[in-house]
This record gives sequence, structure tokens and C-alpha cells, in this order.
Amino acid sequence: MEKLERIPRIPLAITPTPIEAVPRFSKVLGGPEIYIKRDDNTGLAFGGNKARKLEYLMADAKVKGADVILTEGGLQSNHARMTAAAARKLGMKAVLVLKGKEIKEYQGNLLLDRILDAEIIVVDPDGSLTRREAMLKKAEELKARGMKPYVIPTGGSTGLGALGYVRCAKEIIEQSKVMGVEFDWVVHPIGSGGTQAGLIAGKKLFGGNFKVYGIAADNEDFEPEIKKIGEEIGKLLDLELTISPEEIFLNYDYFGPTYGVPSEAAIEAMKLLARTEGIIVGPVYTGKALAGLIDLIHKGKFKENEKILFVHTGGAPAIFGMDLIDRF
Repeated sequence: MEKLERIPRIPLAITPTPIEAVPRFSKVLGGPEIYIKRDDNTGLAFGGNKARKLEYLMADAKVKGADVILTEGGLQSNHARMTAAAARKLGMKAVLVLKGKEIKEYQGNLLLDRILDAEIIVVDPDGSLTRREAMLKKAEELKARGMKPYVIPTGGSTGLGALGYVRCAKEIIEQSKVMGVEFDWVVHPIGSGGTQAGLIAGKKLFGGNFKVYGIAADNEDFEPEIKKIGEEIGKLLDLELTISPEEIFLNYDYFGPTYGVPSEAAIEAMKLLARTEGIIVGPVYTGKALAGLIDLIHKGKFKENEKILFVHTGGAPAIFGMDLIDRF
């Protein structure tokens, strides 16, 4: 699509990411044929899905003359880590506004944030300012000092950022043809809505036949955000593009016990994939989504003759910021 190619984009991700069959994992589950889209291999600061979104967001920041990038997330935010890396790659400063209690040690993504020399602001969830309010306040302070801040919301989930997953959907369709495999479902973790909105929009625009199924890492209602981002994508591409409720498949059964805390099912899913295929997933997003996929297969949600593509969105560095040894 010509309009998509004209929107400014800075290559930050190593793409196309490979699609890998996981026959031993599939055999253990005794259900559909499963493949994994390795978006953990996008390359930017240990990789992950945010690299695709940042290609468009950082290009926009450059066009607008920004010299400092601000974003927000949890203490072990994968998005924050990758945003800091993208900022450094383009010669900008990075400010990360992270929700949590005080930092007691720098491990996992926090250690990588330090290596990247990002400014870290910790916002107490019980404090007077929300994370977003603290980020916008910091942006105003930077403006007053003569700097040019560019603010990226949680997960980079805007219509512009989601264009990265419009391109990913096109990539999946092209790889599917080369492989001679037609996927029935594309299953992925969902934490802010941009990945699902981009995949649904992309499959509509480029003729994909698969359905997109998001397994939530939080209990937030993502459907309104997915619809909103879909409309933003349409405006950017000068198209009448809407995402209907019938196209949105969301599951909220697997985020427990709460956001950011690995569930026992996620730990078991991580072990199973690692010990059958040598692939490591993170404990917060991909681990919980993988646990959901396993359980849904056991419950017969996906038919035995179907082919499923699971999008590995990254997040493994967070493992090193959690005390998980006794759980493995």
C-alpha cells in the first residue's frame, strides 16, 4: 500500500522475523499445529514487539525535532527499555516514568535502563500523581528548560505506532504463502491494544484469512482502545477503516493473580516451551498468553486440524528482575 510506505519510518527492527514450527510442543498438547512468530528477535536491546511501533513513533519524533523521549510503564517495562534504546540509537535522551514502589535493586529491564543511561522517575501507585500526570509534568519542565520532549504513551499504542503491526500482518501473509501454511488463528499477548489493532487492520488491508486472538495481561477493557486505534490507522492511511466487535477476540481469563505478577500457569507454560523447543518467553505477557493458549487447546477452543501462529512479543529480560528460581 503506497500510503503506508510514504509515512516516515526509521528502521529499528530486524525484520522479517522468522516463523518457527514447534512440533514437539504441539505434540505434547495433542491439539492444533503451532508455529511461533519470533518478534522477540527484532534486535533492539534484546528485542520485542515494541521495536515495530517505535519505527514510526521515533520517526515522528525526529520530524518534530525532539531531543528527549518520555514514556511510561511498570518497573520492569519492556516498552520502556526498548524506547530508551531507540532514543539512544537516534542520539536523544530518554526519560522513563515507571509505576511502583522504590527501586531496591537494578535487575532485569531496570538494569538495562541504567546501562542505557535513561532518567528513571518512579511514581508510587498510591501517590498524588498518576504515572501519566507525572510524565506530562516532566515534559512541561523539560520544555521550560528549552528542550523538545516527545511523549510516547504506554506500549506505544497509538494509530501511528500500530502501523508497525499493520506491516507485521503483511509480513505474516507473505511468509505464510512462502511456507505453504495458512494460519487459522494468530494468538498474541495484549497489554495496551496496539498490536491487536494493527494485526486486525493489516489482515483486512492485505487479505489475510486468519482471526486475531488476544490474551490479556491485565483486566482492562481493551475493546474500545482497539476500535479507536483502528480508526486512527484508517485516518493515517486515508481509508475508511473500522474494526467491528465481531473481529475482536479477547480473553481475560489468564492475567491473574494480577498484572505484572507471574501466574503458576505462566510458569508451567514457560517450562513446557523451554523444555520442548528451547524457546524462552517472559513471565508477564508471553508467559501468560502461552498459558492461555495451552488451556484453550485443552478446552477445545481451537480445533485439532487448525494451524495457530503464536506471536512471541518478547519480554524475557524481565525474568532477571524477579525472584523466580524456586518456581522452576
